[in-house]
Amino acid sequence: MNSRLFGVGVTLSVLAVLGAGTAPASSDQRQDAHRGLPLGAADLTESRTTRTLQPGVTLTRIVRGAEAPALVWTVEVSIPGGATSPDPDAPPAALKDRASADALVTDLRADGFDARAEDVVTPAVADFAGGSLGWRVRVGRFGSDTAATAERARLSAAGYTGAAAYTGWDGNRTDRGPWRIDVLTIDPHRFRGALKASYGPDLENRETTSALAAAAGAAAGVNAGFFVLDPKAGAPGDPAGVGVYDGRLLSETVDGRPGLVVQDSARRTRIDRFTWQGRVAGAGRTLPLDGVDRVPGLIRNCGGTADDSPTALPLHDTTCTDSDELVAFTTEFGTRTPQGDGLEAVLDRHGRVVDLRSPRGGTLPEGGSSVQATGTQVNRLAAVAEVGRQLRVQAGLKDAKGRSVAASRDTSILNGGPELVRDGRAHITPAADGMVQPGNPSFYYGWVHKRNPRTLAGVDAAGRTVLVTADGRGTGALGLSIPESAAVAKALGLRDAINLDGGGSTTMVADGHVINDPSDTTGERPVGDALLITPDRT
Repeated sequence: MNSRLFGVGVTLSVLAVLGAGTAPASSDQRQDAHRGLPLGAADLTESRTTRTLQPGVTLTRIVRGAEAPALVWTVEVSIPGGATSPDPDAPPAALKDRASADALVTDLRADGFDARAEDVVTPAVADFAGGSLGWRVRVGRFGSDTAATAERARLSAAGYTGAAAYTGWDGNRTDRGPWRIDVLTIDPHRFRGALKASYGPDLENRETTSALAAAAGAAAGVNAGFFVLDPKAGAPGDPAGVGVYDGRLLSETVDGRPGLVVQDSARRTRIDRFTWQGRVAGAGRTLPLDGVDRVPGLIRNCGGTADDSPTALPLHDTTCTDSDELVAFTTEFGTRTPQGDGLEAVLDRHGRVVDLRSPRGGTLPEGGSSVQATGTQVNRLAAVAEVGRQLRVQAGLKDAKGRSVAASRDTSILNGGPELVRDGRAHITPAADGMVQPGNPSFYYGWVHKRNPRTLAGVDAAGRTVLVTADGRGTGALGLSIPESAAVAKALGLRDAINLDGGGSTTMVADGHVINDPSDTTGERPVGDALLITPDRT
């Protein structure tokens, strides 16, 4: 394959920033730094403990508030469509219109349950007006998870579905916590290690953040971008969005969504929005690529081409489909390329076609690659690929201004979203990034509005890269909503910040140990990739 294939670098400019360090802080930023995190009641206590992991790298733990006995557990009941709903055939959901919620409350009360309907109001953000998302139905107020779970079992026996929920996860501004947040800060002026993304031995399998850190000899790290989890959505572990590792584009963009750009030196970290373009050329013809190193036909988080179903726009946690695709593969994908109907042109390290196999799927030559075709693309690939002849495969990124992104072996780009902070101001973009889903307010409610574990990243006014994890989904750590995540990032002095994968994926590792409390009941979750801080190279 052509040596430039999948080679993507980044031309980065120094950000003009305000903050601590080499540049003066604005009065607003100084106030944020001194008054604590903007979470819960104003009178909460907050402790901060900081230690140095290596020159230029500090770890700070922030604990705000304390567990509040006044917060209770409840049972949130799924609301069926019902005759009064705009869509009577819709499946049960956490939120519906008021008429549907009221009808369910009436039924529950008739069956002896202490039910209530509640309007869920969410704040406005940069590209979403907020307001009422819909109505939820809840049953009872309990002092423990055990009591709420028992009521859930009673509801289930009566034919209702739902889940126990802690009211501290709702996002009320007067809650008293606690919140537990860990912050890694990398100062490029003193840092002599490397800040690198790692996906492990291959793209198609998952590893824990701690395993990725151990394999790289990293001093610290966090989980990074979104990835495929369900085999029905592709290859588990495959990045669900842009992925550039050691300057090589190994996963195409969810077009228009943001990515975190870092260099090994931790200098000039930035956030930008990316699109991509790939092509296959041979026999005097050029064909557009649909993807890189992913299962053909499955586009996780969407944001692909015009013929994808149901949309070419970003749609988070949705797998779009396309039966007619051209997808390029590198040896980084895994031991074998995906199997299935279609045609695969196998290339050696020089880009010469050495095999045309159908059905597609199998091993690649050392340093080689391939292009797979499905559906109507099979004949098109067959017309340009001939055994013994060159097949040129090229792929590259463009930034938000439409400029080509130049090559650099020291650069990593990780997918994320939504944006949280831009130019020192809250700038939250769930609509642009596919978290606002028409006809499905329950998604926004659970993913954006409610508190969850979060992983955040960005750059502060002094050019320092900052990586943040917030524990959640427990009574000992409430987590953050997306608007709260932006407020925390801003309060920590970040000029630009992005949300990375969170929930059960949220993990921070330091000195060989997981230092936060991952929320999955099975423990630390295997992920697609991680952002790692390696020791001094001197």
